Amino acid sequence: MKNYLKLIRVKHWLKNFLVFVPLFFSMNLFHLDKVLLTIGAFFIFCISSSIVYIINDINDVEKDRLHPIKKKRPLASGKISIASAISLCIFLVLIDVGLLFGISFCYLKNFDTIPVLLWLIPIIYIGLNLLYSKGLKNVPIIDVVILVSGFLFRVVYGGVVIHVVVSKWLYLMVIFGAFYLGFGKRRNEIIKNGEKGRKVLQYYNKDFLDKNMYVSLTLALVSYSLWAVDPITIARLHSDYIFWTIPLIMVIFQLYSLNIEGNSYGDPIEVLMSDKVLIATVCFYVLSMVLLIYVI
Repeated sequence: MKNYLKLIRVKHWLKNFLVFVPLFFSMNLFHLDKVLLTIGAFFIFCISSSIVYIINDINDVEKDRLHPIKKKRPLASGKISIASAISLCIFLVLIDVGLLFGISFCYLKNFDTIPVLLWLIPIIYIGLNLLYSKGLKNVPIIDVVILVSGFLFRVVYGGVVIHVVVSKWLYLMVIFGAFYLGFGKRRNEIIKNGEKGRKVLQYYNKDFLDKNMYVSLTLALVSYSLWAVDPITIARLHSDYIFWTIPLIMVIFQLYSLNIEGNSYGDPIEVLMSDKVLIATVCFYVLSMVLLIYVI
């Protein structure tokens, strides 16, 4: 069971909590119907991302066996057979379709109509990642754009599923923040493995990635700051104190950068889970936002 959990990358399901962003910032955290819809959306993305991970591992099994870290993955190490992985993938597809039908039914009860995006976003997400696996992962910049799209799709889906409009500044913050994470991952892959890890790394160099990382980081901080002081945000959240969280976001990025420029492989989940101070700071940010939006 442990190897199957590794195969579907359960720990990477943390990324899917982005679908809760629209629920949280639209002050619907205590509306049970919208909470349940968002939980459904969360599991749809969990299953969808696991399907993508399995397909990627099947396609890259030979390359992974040559990688110092990836060679320990269940397929590359031989702990799970290719046939078993394919069977699990088909099973997960059936679960995903079932979840989509379930969430469509619940959405219909609450909002009368079913938006096309409810089905289209997960399908596009899986489709894009299949194209990534089949060759787009070797196209510079496009490989990172596809990684960024995954973060954006999660937030968009969180808004679609509860029928709320997400701030454009918040979308931009997610996009630029995801570019920062993506370029940071490629940066550290070059440092750790040179051009041996991924074919696309031959097109990148550390200086290029450093510059674009910190341009993206700056734009992410600016976008968050503009969201925090936007009159629409202040009116919607009934709080004029959100701007106090801007330095906190900056500290979170600084702690993350400290890890990236250390001995990390650059994977966002690995970086987060390996730094207790970073985890504590993120938790403090979430608690601060709960107090500012729902209590004070």
